[in-house]
Parts: sequence; structure tokens; C-alpha cells
Amino acid sequence: MPSPRVIEPLVVPAGRRAPEVLPALRKALDGDGPALLPVAEGSEPVRALGPGAALGPGEDTAGDPTALVIATSGSTGVPKGVLLPASALRASAEATHLRLGGPGHWLLPMPAHHIAGIQVLVRALLAGTTPVAVDTAGGFRPDRFADAAAETLANDGPHYTSMVPTQLSRLVNDGGQGLAALRRFDAVLLGGAATPPALLRRALDAGVRVVPTYGMSETAGGCVYDGVPLDGVRVHIDAGGVVSLAGPTLARGYRGVPGSPAFAGGWFRTGDLGRWAGDRLEILGRADDVIITGGVNVAPTPIERILTEHEGVREVCVLGVEDPEWGQAVVAAVVPSDPACPPSAEALRAAVRERAQPAAAPKNIVFLPELPLRGPGKPDRTALRQHFAG
Repeated sequence: MPSPRVIEPLVVPAGRRAPEVLPALRKALDGDGPALLPVAEGSEPVRALGPGAALGPGEDTAGDPTALVIATSGSTGVPKGVLLPASALRASAEATHLRLGGPGHWLLPMPAHHIAGIQVLVRALLAGTTPVAVDTAGGFRPDRFADAAAETLANDGPHYTSMVPTQLSRLVNDGGQGLAALRRFDAVLLGGAATPPALLRRALDAGVRVVPTYGMSETAGGCVYDGVPLDGVRVHIDAGGVVSLAGPTLARGYRGVPGSPAFAGGWFRTGDLGRWAGDRLEILGRADDVIITGGVNVAPTPIERILTEHEGVREVCVLGVEDPEWGQAVVAAVVPSDPACPPSAEALRAAVRERAQPAAAPKNIVFLPELPLRGPGKPDRTALRQHFAG
């Protein structure tokens, strides 16, 4: 009987050197060697996921080896290890190429130890092309994106890239060579966080071929593109509005959590609220982010959309904070387009009252130069709550 396979850390360099992990990644996809736990260079792997230890019962199979264990804290901050078999990673990459127009050349502007970034490398491997990564030392810069894009675009197409809304926002706002390069890509996958509708419209109006995506580590990355599931992916919305996903891109489960109810019956219960808008899936936000204020349920995402459509607003995060009178109070962190001239807080409240229920109007609004982020690009709600403390 063969010995159980072990989990070994995969140190992923930042920026231009990220493709150095391609040989190890190829071996993992082929089931040759250990399962890999991607970790950013200079960081320690999550000890709770057992780097160096063997995979347990049900965490691996000979016919479909677990290739990656993706560490994710999700919205709770509790580390989890998502067990991704090689078949799920391959199915995701192949379905992506099928949807976008065939295998192509990929540009990586994101950290490759998160699922969205490492899937760019997987797609390039399966396409037989060499990915290019953006120099992100000191942060994401449009001029460096343009430099790396030039290398990718020098090859015969198709050309693809994948990014988070914050990166797209910087390219659109800068309007220089970075945006000019972005227009030349055949598809720009956008995920990792909710995209403000105003940003999406600005990008499309600027000639960027944006494809909003929805997915997570548990689905090997984005599995719903522009509201339409990738081939083989199934979507179910229960009576409470919670979205579940199934199909060939699904993870095997969580490391050390056999029989997790989140994966019951071959479906992954996402914890996200959604609805069908015609034949397209619309995500309304996390079920556990719903704010109960004075007995009224307020979903943050629709309120964020209203606020980002207001003139002078670039980014918004709406959340609930404890309140002695209301139980929870709706508050909003707003990044103005011009920090020296932010919009009126009362005008923002009025816009919400006009288009949503009165209880949804933020009782407190703070203006920030940037939203604190976690992971590949999600607002850090825990950090934001500190701005409303006291």
C-alpha cells in the first residue's frame, strides 16, 4: 500500500519572479510529488494546516491527487485549507479558455499564493504559454502594468489577464499607458471582491473587455463569468437566498474537516446571498454581512452600489457596528474621487433613502484615502470597524 502523500509549502515569490513556481506546479498537477501549500515569500505557512504532514483519509486519491491546499481565512479569520484536486484546477482552466475564446497568453498582476493568481499560472501551463508577472514591489502601479503587458502583447493572441477591482480602478483613473495596454487584452477577468457598477461602466466605456467573475478557493477560483456559470458548473439558490455551487471545479473539502457540512451532497454552500436576474446570477453579498438594524435586514452590497454611483465616490464599504439603540447601525467607509473635496455625507444618505428603505441610510460615514484590504482585494471589515469605534 503506498504511503500517504504529504503537504509541502510552496514558497511563491512576489511580482516578476512568480512564474518560478511553474515547474513545481506542473508536477503537482501531474500528481508527481507532494501536495503544495502556497505561501507568500517571507511568510510562514499556516501551521494548523499541517505542512510537512500527511494528507488524511478522504483528502487524497490515487486517481485524482490533491494538487494544492489553499489557505484561506474567509470572512471569519479562522484558517482553513481548501483541498483542490488536479481535476478541479484543470477543469477550471479549460472551462475558462472555452468561455473566453481559446488558450492564450496570460499576464499576472496579482499575488500567486491566492487562488485567483495561481490559476493564472495553471491556465498558462495548460495553454502551453509562458506567463508574465507584473512588478508589484511597493504596490501596484499602472506604469509597471504597462511594461509587463507589453511583453505579453508581443506574442500572437489571444491575450488575457485577471485582476481585482482596486487594480482596475487605478488603471482607469490613471488613464495612461496602463489603460491603453489593458484595452488590448481580449478579456480582463475581474474578481476577488464585488465590483462597483460605476467602475464597471467606466471600464467598459473606456474599451476594456471586462468579464466580472464569481467564485472562491472552494471552486478553484471564478466559476461564474458575467453571471453565467462555466460549462459543467451548477448553481442552486435556496429559499433563504443562499447560493450553493457544484460541478467539476469543486474542491474535495477542507483539510482536517472530514464530512464538512459546507460540502454536503456534492454541493458547496457559499454563504453568499444571490438571485437570478433573468438567466444571470447576481450576488448580493455575504449572508453573515447582513445588518439587522431596528429589526430591519439590510444587505450591504445594494447600498454600496447606490453610493458608488454618486458623483465623487470611488469606493465604498458598508457594514454594521454595534449600537445600543438599534442593535446594529449601518455605517459606510467612503473613498472619495478627490480627497480634498469629498461629497456631502447628507447627500449620500439622501441617495440611499431615495432608492432603498430608510433604515439602510448610513448613520455614520467616514471618508478614507483607501480601504484597508485583506487577501487578494476584499475590504477588511474588521479593520474598518475600528474607524467607527467609540
